[in-house]
Amino acid sequence: MPNNPAAEPQDESLGDLVAQASNQISTLVRSEIELAKAELRFDAKRVGTAVGLFGAAAFMAHLVLILASFAIAYALAAFGLPEWAAFTIVTVFYLLAAGLLTFLGYRRLKGLTKMERTGRTLKSLKGGSADEFQLAGTVPPSAGEVGARRESVSDATR
Repeated sequence: MPNNPAAEPQDESLGDLVAQASNQISTLVRSEIELAKAELRFDAKRVGTAVGLFGAAAFMAHLVLILASFAIAYALAAFGLPEWAAFTIVTVFYLLAAGLLTFLGYRRLKGLTKMERTGRTLKSLKGGSADEFQLAGTVPPSAGEVGARRESVSDATR
């Protein structure tokens, strides 16, 4: 809608139309930002509640694990093992499980790429030369090719 209700759209100058469009675009952008903020606040509250619920569930699961450990140890003792041996077996089992999980986690971290390709690309775009790309065995991408030359992460780690 024009600012001046008496003026017909064909009577308005190009400058007036550009000013109206600029005003409407800035209003639209501000409205979109406010909508994004409101959605983010709503989602943040939901995520916070969900994290609290997951934390409570994890705490309860931990208590169940402790009680199950006692039950397993006493069950082993009921089969004729001394209590100290039954509790030692349960403890060693958990130590082995923790060691295995630590080893697997360490191996997963060891395979990280540390964003090497992205770092090289940023250095070359920042002020590097084409020589860096030649050392890496690649050709520097043009502005239009930056997204077209991407490889999947699984292909890059092979």
